Amino acid sequence: MSEPASRLQRVRIHRALSRPNLLLGADRELVLLTGLAAIILIFVVLTPASAAVGAAIWMVVVGLLRMIGRADPLMRRVYLRHIRYRPFYRPTASPWRKY
Repeated sequence: MSEPASRLQRVRIHRALSRPNLLLGADRELVLLTGLAAIILIFVVLTPASAAVGAAIWMVVVGLLRMIGRADPLMRRVYLRHIRYRPFYRPTASPWRKY
């Protein structure tokens, strides 16, 4: 016997596949990039003051990135898409139309 047609099929969507990729609560790439910049600052100058400044800058930036990640985990991608948009789009039927 077949099942009635009114029953809906359920498909499980795993959380790990649908969540944004975050590190320390912020965008992964931005956290790693700021950590790399702080490490470069520390090891290029090689003074205790540069180590303190590099660590402080990294902590402040990661704190700001966490605030952004809490507001919208995909904000970096949205912003990058936003700056790719043109300021004006001509009202034409096709992008290949001759003017």
